[in-house]
Amino acid sequence: MPAPRLRTAFVAAFLALAAAPLGACGDKPAAAPRAPAVATSAADAGGMAALVAAAKKEGALHTIALPRDWANYGALIDGFEKKYGIKVTVENPDGTSQDEINALKEHRGDGRAPDVIDVGGSFAQSAARQGLLTPYEVAQFDRIPEEQKDKDSRWYNNYGGYISIGCDAKRVKTCPSTFSDLRKPEYKGQVALNGDPTKSGSAFAGVYAAALANGGSFDNIQPGIDFFAELSRSGNFIPVESSPETIAQGRTPISIDWDFLNLGYADQFREKGVDVDWRTAIPFDGSFAEYYANGVSKEAPHPAAARLWQEYLFSPEGQNLRLGAYARPVLMEAMAQDGTLDVAAAENLPTVEGTPTFPTKAQREKARETVNRNWPEAVRGR
Repeated sequence: MPAPRLRTAFVAAFLALAAAPLGACGDKPAAAPRAPAVATSAADAGGMAALVAAAKKEGALHTIALPRDWANYGALIDGFEKKYGIKVTVENPDGTSQDEINALKEHRGDGRAPDVIDVGGSFAQSAARQGLLTPYEVAQFDRIPEEQKDKDSRWYNNYGGYISIGCDAKRVKTCPSTFSDLRKPEYKGQVALNGDPTKSGSAFAGVYAAALANGGSFDNIQPGIDFFAELSRSGNFIPVESSPETIAQGRTPISIDWDFLNLGYADQFREKGVDVDWRTAIPFDGSFAEYYANGVSKEAPHPAAARLWQEYLFSPEGQNLRLGAYARPVLMEAMAQDGTLDVAAAENLPTVEGTPTFPTKAQREKARETVNRNWPEAVRGR
């Protein structure tokens, strides 16, 4: 059952802002090539060909917290390995954004840090503040909107989505389509988040969306915490991290998560013949959109492969693979203009009316501090 205002169409006004196709600047050698570990662009490393050669020589890329069913990481990893012959390993694939930052800190100086990270916006800012990321400008850096990147090129957003409500119509008589619906007694013991919002970017975004639906704002996330505290007291909210496994088991029949994940789960269940009728609604009372950010570890054991991975994620191939899993690529509008966009995949995207807005860096930091301070006592401790 689609949510009110939910429609499927080619997206003209949504997350992606104007950007241009992957340029040739990465192929232009720098006057004095630098080692990949200190190169701030492909050109700085001697050009794209030199970067590829160095990455192939390293032969490996160490990543963390990249589930294969998250924003098409399975296809992206397979594509990167096939294209460059570089083996990708994924540590703690079901880890959180905070786990990624912790790994960067814990492995300082021992040569075992992740090469790259993929985290929610507030976590990327935290990693940059702590000096865990190194500057690197992908070929498209200048065309990424200012609010979607760090001015010092330590992180930049790559893909995003809207918070949505997923529901198993075989276990839930009437699927909810708004945050307000989730208060109904009929949903007792059924509502979950994809993780703990003090650690998980998707769960944090779910709280932000709930705040917007309950009188809050980008400056005030507390109503979102209060909303989940209310659902916890009523028994509607359960402290179980939702996943395809918990959904299939019937443990989390209603899950607040990114639309690209909920839509992807529905495809997985159909393909595997799982007895789940998973439906996705984007709640109009709490519309919240956000990107996920990529960055290169300051102590990347494979610095050339880490930088080449970023270039791949921002290439038309990488961006279209995101789109194939319902994630909205940051370069979508530019690719539509230059003809490199997978139009069929774009037409499958659910969109909401209006143009999305995003919290500022200061607003995200304030919201993160509020959630870290107030969530454990208000919700988790119940």
